[in-house]
Parts: sequence; structure tokens; C-alpha cells
Amino acid sequence: MTEVIIPETITVHLGRPNQPAENVTVGFTDYIKNVASNEIYPTWPENAIRANIMAQISFALNRVYTEYYRSRGYDFDITDNTSIDQNYVHNGEVYDNISRITDEIFNNYLVRSGSVEPLFAQFCDGYRTYCNGLLQWGTVQLADKGYTPLDILRYYYGDDISVVYNAPVGQNTPSYSGVALRLGSFGDDVLTIKRELNRIAQNYPAIPKISQLTGVYDRETENAVLAFQQIFNLEPDGIVGKATWYKIKMIYNSVKRLSEITGEGLTLSEVEKRYTRQLQIGDRGVDVQALQYYLAFLGYFYPDLPPIPITGYFGTLTRDAVYSYQSRAGLPVTGVVDANLFMRIEQSYREAVSDLPPNYQSAIGEPYPGRFIVEGDRGDNVRVIQRGLNAVHRINPSVPQVAEDGVFGPLTKNAVILLQRSLGIEQNGAVGPVEWSELVTIGNNL
Repeated sequence: MTEVIIPETITVHLGRPNQPAENVTVGFTDYIKNVASNEIYPTWPENAIRANIMAQISFALNRVYTEYYRSRGYDFDITDNTSIDQNYVHNGEVYDNISRITDEIFNNYLVRSGSVEPLFAQFCDGYRTYCNGLLQWGTVQLADKGYTPLDILRYYYGDDISVVYNAPVGQNTPSYSGVALRLGSFGDDVLTIKRELNRIAQNYPAIPKISQLTGVYDRETENAVLAFQQIFNLEPDGIVGKATWYKIKMIYNSVKRLSEITGEGLTLSEVEKRYTRQLQIGDRGVDVQALQYYLAFLGYFYPDLPPIPITGYFGTLTRDAVYSYQSRAGLPVTGVVDANLFMRIEQSYREAVSDLPPNYQSAIGEPYPGRFIVEGDRGDNVRVIQRGLNAVHRINPSVPQVAEDGVFGPLTKNAVILLQRSLGIEQNGAVGPVEWSELVTIGNNL
């Protein structure tokens, strides 16, 4: 879950969720215009119309944002069934004033104070049916008394309701990236899974709590995923593929009651991204170091990529290397690295490593294995790390010596944390490209 994007389109199932029926994909504004024209009357006071449309927008966005149906395995965002969703009539008539108002406010939505997800703005007609949310006919009476649209909405949903104005519009992109998360994976998706599993564990205490909310998929995360999979009858492989990702999402939404009018809500800290960002000239940090490591390694195989130092500063040399990579890959040459380009560069690196002969030693030492090395790992990669840690110890005694036994145990993890502290980077106890390049460079006396 990230910031709320107003989707360009929304897919509507023309029937109950489990009923065979046609799915239609329509523009989001067209959908809201259609719903409003079938839920309310165009002759109502404008303030009542605006309040109702705002509720309808928020209701639909909540379904999209929480992936309410897609997390349950359906291939649509919402249904036309009025007992559970909104009244959409495919190719139905749209009234002019409703169309005009929708065009003005389609990218505004309701939130409850302290929450970021669109409010599940439940409503009913207030004439034949009643509910805990907005009463459509009641909005007319309030508008006649001089209530503003926000006054009307707060009357029904509470005084802690506010409006988010001019939200960005974009594609309705599924939250699952298409890349399975497993031991050694890294990024904001890993952090999301950790946060969600820890909240689910409050209701399902058989799931072990994850102590380190970092972006590294470590043994704690794998054990929590295994327990979750066993509880919810998924293949217990410890890997978060599509089925596990959406099952976690569904249960998380359920325990948080995000699709209820009085749900627990999502705070900004629960959805903020920590690692994935756009990198460009002038930036500094661990993301820049990782990017430079990948590009420097690829430069040994692609002569058109200029050699660059691993400094953690995105200067002109790094920008020129990005230019060259983008040109070689047939991409727009911008010198800017967004999340998609970073993943593509990382994949190029992994492909280059996989093509190397088993005994290959490059000029920069052993190549990074392409995933984070974590506590519990064993083998030659761990020995490389331990050898590098001992080399670091000789010049920096604050990093302790470790046994070079190829077993990534608690002592090796502690030494890695102290190395990360000395480098001024996140102390997660796992070895990624930045730590690897440091250890291999010092360990090989390069």
C-alpha cells in the first residue's frame, strides 16, 4: 500500500462477486457519474449532490486501494450489486449537472483523521433502508437547512472527517510486483510484508513477531511467512508469491477493518516507503552506493559503460554511466533512476553474474551473489564475508574477528552490524551490495 492514486479506469463486475457475469472496464470518472446518476436525483440541492458524490468516490477508492476483491482472487475492483457496492448501470444515462460536478471533484476523497486510506463511506437511501453511514434523502434535508457538503459529510461520518483534494491520477497498478519475495530479498515490499504480518500476529499469535522492521527478508520473516501459510492453508514454502501476497493483504485488511466505516485505519508510518525512490544527480546514500556497485561491475562487460567509483554520491560520472546504460537498453536517456530502472539494472547484474564461469575472479573480487546474505546462510559466500570482516578488523578493531567457518551465525551478524555502523548505513545485520563491495575490496587488499 502506498499513496492513494485516483485510477484512470475501474473494472466493474456486473453481478454478485461469485456470480458468472461480464466485467467491464470504464473510466473512473465515467463510473462515478454513472453511479451518482443512478443513486441520487439531479434535482436535489447541489450541496447534497456534492456530498453524495464525495461519498461515492471514497467508497470506490476504498475498494480499489485495499484491493478488496483482487485480494480474494477476483479480477475486478468492484461490483454493481447494491447490497454490497454501488448502483452502476452499464451504458446508463448520466445527468449533465452530475457530470459537471463529478468532473470538478473526482480526485477529492474523504479520510478519517490520522488515516491515509480513503474512507469506506457507507451509505443507504434513508427512505427504504437505513445504515450507520450517510442517508441519501437526509442529505437533502440538511442541504435545505444550509449545510455545506463537508458539514453534511461530518454530520454522518463524524467531525474527524476531512477531504484530500487534487489527488494524483494514474494507472490502477496491482500491489504485487510480480517478483516473489524470499530469503535475501530487499526493498519496500519486504518492509510492507513485515509490517502486515506483525499486525496480523496480534490476532493470530501463532505467527511469530518480526523484531527488525528493515527491508531485508531474513530468517524471522521466512518463519513468520511459513506460520502464516500453514494457518491459512497455503503451500508452506516461506516464499511470498502472488497467492501469499494477496492472502496476507486480505487478512491484514480484515484485522484492520479497512473496509468498514469504523475501521482501525492506516497511518502514514504504516505505508510510507523507505527505500525505493528516484535517484538523480546530487543524491547521496546507500541506494546510490548499490547503484554504483551494479554499474561498476557491468562496466567490466560493457565497454561503453564508463568506470565509476563507489562513493555513495550521484555525481556526473554516475550520471554518465546511467546515460550509457539507458542508451544500451534502448530506454529514454534521462540520467534519472526510478524504481523500475533500478530493478532492471539489478537484473542485468544478476544475469552477468550467472553467466560467469564458476571459478571466475573479477578485478573487483568475488561478484555479489545477487541477494542479501542473512543470518542462517552457509557456504562460500559467507566465508567471503567472514574473510572480509577479519580484514576490516585489522584496520578497524571496532569490528570484531569471526571464525571463517562459512556459517552466518549471531557473531557474524554482530560483526556485520558493527561494520554497518562504521559505514553509517542501516544496521540490519545483512550483507547487501554495499557491504559486499566494502568487504571484498578490503579482504582482497584492493
